[in-house]
Amino acid sequence: MKVILASQSPRRRELLKELISDFEIMAQNVDEVSTQRRPAKRAVELALLKLGSLPSLYADVLAVSADTLVYRAGKFYGKPRDKEDARRILRELSGKKHYVYTGVAVYFKGRVYTFADKSSVRFNTLSDDEIDAYIATGSPMDKAGAYGIQDKQAVASYKGSYSNIVGLPVEKLKKLLNRLLGAQERI
Repeated sequence: MKVILASQSPRRRELLKELISDFEIMAQNVDEVSTQRRPAKRAVELALLKLGSLPSLYADVLAVSADTLVYRAGKFYGKPRDKEDARRILRELSGKKHYVYTGVAVYFKGRVYTFADKSSVRFNTLSDDEIDAYIATGSPMDKAGAYGIQDKQAVASYKGSYSNIVGLPVEKLKKLLNRLLGAQERI
């Protein structure tokens, strides 16, 4: 069976490899826009958008898409637009707790299955010099919330799924895939 990851994220690619060794990358070019105010529903809606036209193009595939967002005090944080936006985001998260939501959409045998996972993260208090040094690495620029938990500079602690914070909740995805694939093809 052909497996497709509808994402360009190198982190999602590595996480999916923990479950499935052979898959193709087919990211869909979509506007990541949502008016949904509830974080879990927004993450799922964006994951569905990223699934794009794959279900209509391929009848016999398993396709996976995901979207990760950071949420704090009624505000959503996606990928920063530029260095100044990354600086603003990191200042707003500094010393505070926030939530990371990843929405996942899986297309299999003519149906789409969705779920969201939620983890909490507490940031270290970062000085402007620490923020600038982190931005200078380039790492914050392609990550929701302008940070990667794997970078370790900003995160004091977290609760929940580490892989969810990175960008693909492999524990929940594995359970869903095992249920869909049945006993013969268990992951």
